[in-house]
Amino acid sequence: MPLTIHPLARYSVSIDTVIWRKAMTIAIVGGGLGGLALARVLHLNGIEAVVHEREASRDTRVQGGMLDLHAKTGQRALRLAGLIDQFHAIARSEGQDLQLLEPDGTVLLRQDTPDGAPLDRPEVDRADLRNLLLDSLPEHAVRWGHGVERADGGLLRFADGSSAPYDLLVGADGANSRVRPLLTDARPVHTGQNAVELCIPDIDRTHPDLAAMVGRGNYWVLGDGQSLSAQRNGDGRVRVYLSFYRTAEDWFATSGIPFDDPAVARARLIELFNGWDPRFIALIAACEDMIVPRSITTLPVGLTWPSTPGVTLLGDAAHLMPPVGQGANMALLDGVLLGLALAEHPDDFPAAVREYEQEMFERTSAAGRMSVRIQEMLTAPDASRQMLAFFRPR
Repeated sequence: MPLTIHPLARYSVSIDTVIWRKAMTIAIVGGGLGGLALARVLHLNGIEAVVHEREASRDTRVQGGMLDLHAKTGQRALRLAGLIDQFHAIARSEGQDLQLLEPDGTVLLRQDTPDGAPLDRPEVDRADLRNLLLDSLPEHAVRWGHGVERADGGLLRFADGSSAPYDLLVGADGANSRVRPLLTDARPVHTGQNAVELCIPDIDRTHPDLAAMVGRGNYWVLGDGQSLSAQRNGDGRVRVYLSFYRTAEDWFATSGIPFDDPAVARARLIELFNGWDPRFIALIAACEDMIVPRSITTLPVGLTWPSTPGVTLLGDAAHLMPPVGQGANMALLDGVLLGLALAEHPDDFPAAVREYEQEMFERTSAAGRMSVRIQEMLTAPDASRQMLAFFRPR
């Protein structure tokens, strides 16, 4: 009679005995880039894991703008995850184009990417990259509509009243992580920056003059205490970001801008850029009624915690940084390196977590210091000149 082994048990079989070992339950909270990268590497190595995602489906909301993936971090992660060829198929080398201007319209820097240039920092739509990761996983790997309310005693408790056990819990649930309090009391703090996101869809058809001005990549205008940036997306839209530095955490509430009335809000935002080149005003005026205020927060640079069996963090849950190009790259690499550590220590997850955290703390602390340095440049009265000096060596 054939021997039947339960599919959820890891086992080894000798001539005389069957040794049972309970399969470890790995729960990943958050279906962003880092959590999905971790799930991908675990899947490649035959390790079961479940991603619990609050959103109802992959298409519940717009996923954000473009990301530039760096060769030594984000692209390295995708290479280790066996996805670099798929990434190259969706990456936009022309997205590396950069223009840097002053509020009066003076062009300080223009970098156009030659055809065939190396993909050092190609741009990719966040939604496309997330879909690439999702498509690399079996369907059952992500449980949609499972917002975690809290975790305690090896049990995840969800907003719908259900629960699920775990042996290893990975918080990949972003700035307002529900998992982070299991490891540290640290909370995100306001950076002094408040930003507003707007959008011009199908800009080549609707505003060809503005499309030509923005170009193929990133268009950045830096003033004293505020900036305007425009970013070409792969789907033909341009996202416009208006940032206000040296502002209070309650600036949106006290600014008098009625964000629930898009037309009036857009007019008030234009007033705040009074005196800037008319082309920049026209860019704001052309935006549609999607206006999203964002308060920018960060975690302390160099945040660590004592390694705790059964729980760890990655991405913004672990090291929330200013949005200057490091966060997504670090999250992807976090997920991949944690997955590889777990694959190398399948019988000792605490050792794998310690190994991962030691490397992650050092790597992301350096990235966090660089991000703060860039944030300080943007806050300076001569922000445009400081950023010019930063970009010129490239």
